[in-house]
Parts: sequence; structure tokens; C-alpha cells
Amino acid sequence: MNRKQLCALILASTSMLAIDAAVAQEFPSKNVRLVAPFPPGGTVDLLARVLAQPLSRALGQNVIVENRPGGNTVIGAELVVRAPADGHTVLLMASSFTINPLVRSKMPYDTLKDFTGVTRIASNPLVISVHPSLPAKSIRELVALARARPGELTFATASIIGGQRLAMELVREAAGVDLINVPYNGGAPAATAVMGGHTSMLIANISESAPHIASGRLRGIAVTSLARSDNLPDVPTIAESGYAGFEALNWFGAVARSATPRTAIERLSAEIARALQLPEVKDILGKEGLAPAAMSPEAFDAFMRTEMQRYERIIRTLKLKME
Repeated sequence: MNRKQLCALILASTSMLAIDAAVAQEFPSKNVRLVAPFPPGGTVDLLARVLAQPLSRALGQNVIVENRPGGNTVIGAELVVRAPADGHTVLLMASSFTINPLVRSKMPYDTLKDFTGVTRIASNPLVISVHPSLPAKSIRELVALARARPGELTFATASIIGGQRLAMELVREAAGVDLINVPYNGGAPAATAVMGGHTSMLIANISESAPHIASGRLRGIAVTSLARSDNLPDVPTIAESGYAGFEALNWFGAVARSATPRTAIERLSAEIARALQLPEVKDILGKEGLAPAAMSPEAFDAFMRTEMQRYERIIRTLKLKME
């Protein structure tokens, strides 16, 4: 490298440092949009609205929640990927964000190249429950029943392809049993189907199942976390029911465009992590069966890749496709 090239390199590096410093001082310079790619009332919408107020105070700018449902989160994600890469537009997402590229032949963006992790926000275990008439009070009994009645037992899920379906497929694979999925358009119809005796069992978010378990209309069999849920302390984990190390969680996080300056990403990540530790935020999440689960941007990027690898084999085996 000659002297002229060296000077040019030093000048470019200095310019980049100056830009990063300017971003650190200026971000955020306007309203921050939290794009929730689900309708109002769901878990992602709840997280967005719970975080908006403390983030507004911390960032010194209004944080606005914008619901853009549709396409199994694709519509909201596409909005974010077309927004300026300045950190002012953030996508709040669920595991379906990482499932989409595995089940769709065409995507309007590259999930891993066009987005970068900000932080994981929260996670929650799922619970497997059955109709009270089903003669199974534990995972062991359920597995024994499924082996005695191969191809007869069905499990209801909130959608044809999502975290619940894939979690139950992991259970089915670990136990070596034949279970049939019956997808519904949402958690409420799925729960209603099981309570009505139309399907054998349900796998769903704890917040959706706990009231029915408490009323006796469903019987809780197992939760999918490594530790028992505070919301269902009497329901054992799959891990303690004979399948050591089993864990399948629903999780939620925040991502931004991959070209977003690192200083903005790190500021957002840090402020979300602080907000998640506020007593009022933790109280609301706890009542919904959600646990704060913040990660550094780098750790969250690695986590998303691991999740995609974990589910890819199941999706290929089942030949699941959205179109």
C-alpha cells in the first residue's frame, strides 16, 4: 500500500468514526416506530405497548406502536425493510419471523441478510393439555395411550405452521409416537375444539390455557420449559417427565434493518433491556406467563440462526409449505 492509499484509508476510517459519533449523539432524532406484525390484542402487540412508554421516557422521543398484520408477519417485516436504516423503525417479531423463510418459496426480503437483531424481549413456555375425558394425566400416560392407539390422537394448534405446531412435532419425535395435527385459525378456536371433545389435546400459550385448566375444562399435562411455570406450578415439565433437556419456547424479539448504525442498535437494545426490568413491566409480563429474556444484539443474531437450524429439519421432514 502506497502513501496515497494509506492516507485515503485513514481518512475513510476517520469519516466512519465521525458518522458513528454523530449517530450516537443524534439517535433518536424523531419518533421511533415499533411495528407489530400482528393485530391488536396479541402477545406481540402487548409487548409493544408495554414497552412504548418507558422507551419514550428513556429515548426522549415518542415511541409509536404500529400494527401491520398479515402474511404470517411478512407484511410488517417488509414495511421495516423498506424504511430508512436509521434505527427509527423497529420490528417486534415472534418465532414465525424465522419460520417464514423455511416454508415460503418466495420472500420479499432475506431474513438473515436484511435484518439484524436488536434483542430478544421475552419468552414463554407452551402447555400441553387434554380433554378431561382422555385417560391420560401425565406425558408418560399420554405417550402410552398414543402407542396403544396409533394415528388416533389429535392435537389442536392456533395455525398450520408456527411455533406451537413445531414444538409439538418435537414432542412427537422425542416420544416416538404418531399424533395428528388439526390446525385452527387462532388460539381460541383451538381451545374450544379440545374443550368440545373434537380434538384430543391442545398445545398453546400458558396465558390462553391456564383459565381453562383452572376451571377443569382442560387438564394440564406438561409445560415445554425446563422449569415449571409460576402460572401453572402443579403442571410438570416435559424434561422432568422422562425427556431430559427438552425445551421448546415461544419467544419474541426486536430486529432492525441490517444497515442500521451499530450505535443505534446498541442504544435500542440497552433501553429495551432496562425497560424489561421495571417492576410494572415485569408484573404485566408475569401475569401473561411471559419472562423477560433480553439478549445482546450479537447473542440474539446467533439465537435466531440456531432456532432456524433447529426447525429446518422438522419442516423438511414434514414438507411444510405456506403456498
